[in-house]
Order: sequence, then C-alpha cells, then structure tokens
Amino acid sequence: MLLLVCSFSSQYYCHLNFIQRKDLFSALSSLQQVVEVKSIGIVSTRKINRRHLLKSSGLRPRDVRSVDPSLWLTNTMPSILVREYAILLNLGSLRAIAMQERVYIFNYNRRAGKAFIDALLPRLNPKNMHGGPSMPFVLEVVEAALHSRIQGMEQRLLDLEPRVQGLLEVLPNRLTANILEELRISKQTLVELGSKAGALKQMLLDILEDTHEIRRICIMGRNCTLTKNDDMECSVPLEKEIAEEEEEEIEMLLENYLQRCESCHGQAERLLDSAKEMEDSIAVNLSSRRLEVSRVELLLQVGALCVGVGALFAGIFGMNLRSHLEERVFAFWLTTSAIFVGALLGFFIMYAYLRQKKIL
Repeated sequence: MLLLVCSFSSQYYCHLNFIQRKDLFSALSSLQQVVEVKSIGIVSTRKINRRHLLKSSGLRPRDVRSVDPSLWLTNTMPSILVREYAILLNLGSLRAIAMQERVYIFNYNRRAGKAFIDALLPRLNPKNMHGGPSMPFVLEVVEAALHSRIQGMEQRLLDLEPRVQGLLEVLPNRLTANILEELRISKQTLVELGSKAGALKQMLLDILEDTHEIRRICIMGRNCTLTKNDDMECSVPLEKEIAEEEEEEIEMLLENYLQRCESCHGQAERLLDSAKEMEDSIAVNLSSRRLEVSRVELLLQVGALCVGVGALFAGIFGMNLRSHLEERVFAFWLTTSAIFVGALLGFFIMYAYLRQKKIL
C-alpha cells in the first residue's frame, strides 16, 4: 500500500505521481509469453512478468526497452547490448535475452524467431564434432542469432536475384502493367534488404571497434574484472587464458558474419542499381514514345489548321449572297483547286517552319 502525504496545493501532482507509479507497477507485473531455451536443449513456452525477468537477469527496466515487442516502432535498429549477467539481442523481428543457462525469445511465432530456434537447437551439444568442448552458451546464442538472420537475408537474395535478372532481360521491350508492377515490388524488396543489411553491418562494425564490449562478453560468468585500461584481471589464471581465447574467437566470428553481411549488402545494392538503371531506360523509352506521339499530334493539328482555312473559303462561298461566280462554268473547279492547293502549300510552309525551329 502506497502512502502519500500531500499538501493542499500539491494534491494534483501527488495524484499524477500515484497514477505513474500505479502504471509502473502494472507494467512490471504484466505477463509476457516467451519461449525459453535452456543450455541443455530443453524448449518450453512460459509466461513471465517483467519483475521476475529483471530479477533473474540482473537487468534494469531501461535495458528491456531494446527487446520489448510492444515498442516495435521505436527500437527498429539492430543492437547487441552486453550487460553483466545477460546479452540483449535486437535483430529486427528477432528479440531475445541470453543468459548463462537460458535464453528468452520474444515474438517466437514470427519467421525470424522460428529460424533462430532451428539454428540454435543443433548447437546445444556438450561436445562439437571434433570431440572438444563447445563454446559457452551465450556465444552459441549470439552466433545462432547472427547466422539465422544473415542466412535469411541471403536466402531472400537468392530467391530475388533470378526474378530481377529475368525482368532485366525482358525490359524495356515488353512494357506491360504486370511486368512494371513486378519490377516495382522487386525494387521495394531490394531497398528493404539493403537497409537491413546495412544496419546490421554497421552494428557489427561498431562492436568490432569496441574491444570493451567484446571483453565484457568474455568475462561473463567468470571471476574476472576489467580495469580502466580494459585489461582482464581474473582470480584464476586458467580463466584468463580461456577468456583471451574466446575474445579471439568472438572477433573471428564477428568478422565472418560481417563479411557475409557486406556481401548481402553489396549484392542488394548492385541489383538495386540495375533495377534503377532499367527504370531510367524505361523512362527514356517512354519519353521517346511520347515525343513521337506529340510529333504526330502536332502534324495532325497543322493539317487540321490548313483544312480549316480551306473550309473557311468554302463557307464564304456557301453564303446566300450573289458573287456572280456561280454563273461561270469553271468557277467550281477553279475554286476547289485553289482551296486544295492553298491547304497543301500552307501545310508545307508550316512544316518547314517547325523543322527550322527544331520543333519537329
């Protein structure tokens, strides 16, 4: 029970404070359904409230914001946050909290969450294929997350590249609505893939440049501390040797996935540039066609003008007024020939003028 002592002038602010604390308590006690994967390979679905999550992982409420599925629009940038007892993974639609013995996966029904679980479970083996000890569970989780995420982008590129190449072969000779719509969708997908690969590449570069974060991963779960100069001090010399070896493994692991991510980003950018060049070519082709149509329209307008002038004379002679030309035998043929020759002469004069001005 919360006891508030407020003066009369500050009752409004105390009421707001009470509401804010009440919302905070309700948020801490709200249940979140997650998938829990233990280090021995046991997978279970459970509901956990935020209070228990913070207590078991040693995190603070502001740390959980980066993986909170309810804050989808405010934390879209990928990140790997290292804390004392946990690592928070935010790789787009993949959100997870990795600890020494378990990992909590949010939004596990999404495609990225399922791919992460499929990549993680085969790694949870006490011994690798050579019979030696496997990597720590936290590193297995990080590698499985990066592997599933980058492999998904590579697969999408493999599926998209033949379709884009096929469009580039038939365009711009076949300009139909379906082909242009397919080109637009492919270009939009390439922009999305390039943006995701670029953001992930920048995140990996930031981690590789920050040796402090890498060493914090290495000393997680060990009796080791970091000095001000980022040197590791361990109570057991063997733990320091293992931590130093893991530091090299982490750097090699991140370098490997950085190269794969750069390859995805470069391939997406190349396909996007090809699609943009094809759009420019289509635009030039359409502009050329519109120019031809405009030239034909201009010629028709010039011809209509000349014929209209001839029709003016025909209308004048059609008036019910005597001109004494109707009494002549050859007046009709002479007038008709003059109108026809005048219309042709006017048309060629206008055409020569437009060609001289480079309008046609």
